[in-house]
Amino acid sequence: MTSPRFIDDYLGYLLGQANHALFKDFEAVVREAGLGSLEWRVLATLSEQPPVPVGQLAQEVLSQQPTVTKLVQRLAAQGWVSVSGDPADQRRTLVAITAAGQAKVLPLIELARTHETAMLAGFTPAEVRRLKEQLQRLARVT
Repeated sequence: MTSPRFIDDYLGYLLGQANHALFKDFEAVVREAGLGSLEWRVLATLSEQPPVPVGQLAQEVLSQQPTVTKLVQRLAAQGWVSVSGDPADQRRTLVAITAAGQAKVLPLIELARTHETAMLAGFTPAEVRRLKEQLQRLARVT
């Protein structure tokens, strides 16, 4: 019996494969809505939360701060986000989603939830909950 290849049992690879499997079909929905994957992640992250500093937003959407800063400027020009100085620290810029941004992203969030449910249909609710808890725990390790 041959042993599995390294990548067949390597957590980083498996997580990447799982992410790809989950997002590959949904990406078409995001593109049809006129968004790129990073724009989608930014708007979904900002949805229904108070303004956040650009640096925090960059971390949450898994991108570099300069990239997110440029994207936020484009999203602001489209009226989907607003940018303001942080009253507590003028060196920081806060980003918030606008009503137009919410209107753009909320239908996609609902579609993402439906897509996720379909992708996880072979799992019990307890397995889904456990999987998410373990991934959240792993994400907090860093």
